[in-house]
Amino acid sequence: MTCKIQNNINNLVEKFNFYGRKKYKLIILFGLLGDFDSFEYAINLKNFIDNHEDKNLDIFAIAIGNQIGKEKFCTFTGFPAKNLIVVSDNKIHNDLEISRGLDIGFGGWINMLLMLSGVNSFKTIKEVIRGYTGDRKGKQIYSEFEKIDILKFLKFSGNSFKQVFGDGYLRPFELATFRLNNMNEIIRNWGDYILHEKYLPQRGATFFMNEENQVIYDFFSNDVLGYSSNMRNPLGFLSDLIKE
Repeated sequence: MTCKIQNNINNLVEKFNFYGRKKYKLIILFGLLGDFDSFEYAINLKNFIDNHEDKNLDIFAIAIGNQIGKEKFCTFTGFPAKNLIVVSDNKIHNDLEISRGLDIGFGGWINMLLMLSGVNSFKTIKEVIRGYTGDRKGKQIYSEFEKIDILKFLKFSGNSFKQVFGDGYLRPFELATFRLNNMNEIIRNWGDYILHEKYLPQRGATFFMNEENQVIYDFFSNDVLGYSSNMRNPLGFLSDLIKE
């Protein structure tokens, strides 16, 4: 962590009033609102907030988008709108030296498709495969009674995964189903979530700050579907950092 990045984070806290009332701060830089990682990370953060209301942590996020997209994003993911700021470009990302992703000069669409195929995004293919094969060391996503609605015509409950694969771990096709649901939401509202296609490859970053506003943990994403250092437990780092 350079002094320049620490200063830029401090400026963000002041500019967007990211002070909060709790001991620790988590500041997330998403790419576009309509990025796969933005949706998945936001939903995981929402679940963390729901399950750890007593934790001494304020969570804030910045994403590239507009107000209409923000409203739909927060409605779908459950991430608190008051803690999400939308910006019109990636200047903040550049100031924090966050990866812009692949750029071969043929536009955001081509760059993103290449990254999804593993070009300059080496962990993506492994993560896509894990979504279909499951992961005995990963956490299950859907409860037994949860209703799942895919593309508005395929409806079933989480019990289907239990009956076929058991429970207590990330079952085959479970993560892929979750991601397909997110992708469907993005595609259906593409114009609201994708402010400009040139930002499709833009990656994100995570900054965890102590009570002195010092960044004591950071993670910079380089891969699509790689918003955490441990995708089996994307928010596991918080357990080590937050002290009761």
